[in-house]
Amino acid sequence: MNMNRDKLLALSIAAALGALPLAHVGQALAQQEPMGSVERSHSSQAKALLDSAALYIQANGAEQALAVFNDRNGQFAKGQYYIFVLADDGTMRASAGASAGLVGLNVSDLRDASGKPFMRQLLDAAKAEESGTVDYQWLNPADNNLESKVSHFRKVGDNILAVGYYIPRASAEQARAMLDKAVALVKEVGADKAFRTFNDPQGGFVVNDEYVFVIGLDDGKYRASGASPNLVGRDVREVSDAAGTPLFKEMIALAKEKGSGTVEYVWRNPATNAVEQKHTLIQRVDDVLLGVGYYSKQ
Repeated sequence: MNMNRDKLLALSIAAALGALPLAHVGQALAQQEPMGSVERSHSSQAKALLDSAALYIQANGAEQALAVFNDRNGQFAKGQYYIFVLADDGTMRASAGASAGLVGLNVSDLRDASGKPFMRQLLDAAKAEESGTVDYQWLNPADNNLESKVSHFRKVGDNILAVGYYIPRASAEQARAMLDKAVALVKEVGADKAFRTFNDPQGGFVVNDEYVFVIGLDDGKYRASGASPNLVGRDVREVSDAAGTPLFKEMIALAKEKGSGTVEYVWRNPATNAVEQKHTLIQRVDDVLLGVGYYSKQ
């Protein structure tokens, strides 16, 4: 009970500083957070394509629809979003994307990279509900990396239609590249102009779950925070994460002692809205530190 109270207090403090919306503290403890804005956008686009595919097969019949769904350059292939269709027995009937090579094969026993029998889960879920979702690890053809994917499905007759989307998750290399770019901008145009750019969602320093933040080394106040510009001016030295890590004190101490390094803690991922493990790279520039982090599932 005391541990739950401590977690709730830590999450409440984090909520006050934008680390986690206070309304969702209870859900965070239950690991049932709503989607973040980035994931919500991807989910909406996947659902829209699924809606369109369902209307198409209802209007034109399965035979014509499956032929269209198998066209990788057709209207149901839009970048990372593409339709795939399963029969009740697990046979892949159509795919306009990366799984096109599986058409005609029974994929009911297919597992993802972690060994999860996601196709069996999808088929079982479709027996119980007309629509739903399944999550798994799958190759993203855009960057040739294995990434978290969520597929929405809907049953139309004896066909199970599905469209998935990838959950954006920056790498350590991408975080380093953004931090280097941010440091270069401060040196090139000066602190004030650079900070305004970091706080601008369209400034090029807020990309999916990546963003730049800047904290004063002497006063502990935010100079910039791409994910939450409203935090500018807040002293965050006394803030700890949900696990009790005094993350900002650690960052400031590291910047003063070594000039750069990495601090690990748990924080809300703005892309997924989930509290996740975060690894933040920091770099001192004069009297401030710049930080960019990347997330990993706990």
